[in-house]
Amino acid sequence: MSYCRQEGKDRIISVTKEDHETPSSVELVADDPNDPYEEHGLILPNGDINWNCPCLGGMASGPCGEQFKSAFSCFHSSKEEIKGSDWIDQFRAVQECMQKYPDLYPQDEEEEEEAKPVEQVEETAASEASVAKEQGSSS
Repeated sequence: MSYCRQEGKDRIISVTKEDHETPSSVELVADDPNDPYEEHGLILPNGDINWNCPCLGGMASGPCGEQFKSAFSCFHSSKEEIKGSDWIDQFRAVQECMQKYPDLYPQDEEEEEEAKPVEQVEETAASEASVAKEQGSSS
């Protein structure tokens, strides 16, 4: 005999083997892509960035949130052959902001050793862009 009872905040449901043998009659409701409370991935159905996505790790909020949004939006909309190579200035703004708040945005010692300075990132992006242009013009 199946039953359900409430104990404080918990709800205890007991079912029998016979209950499990009967096929479910539950009907699933299709998700509404316009429901603002429905969880979505990084990109919303309309192509916008979902700033509430847990995958961003809270970077879109906090003292550097606006700089992050600017840089990420630019990267997302980048049409460059080397995606994002046109967003170095926005990346620099995020990096500079994060350095002002080391308690909120700590860097691992390993990351600091492996991290390239912004100038090196710019040089790499510029050299990759020029190589890509040379390859494109020689083809």
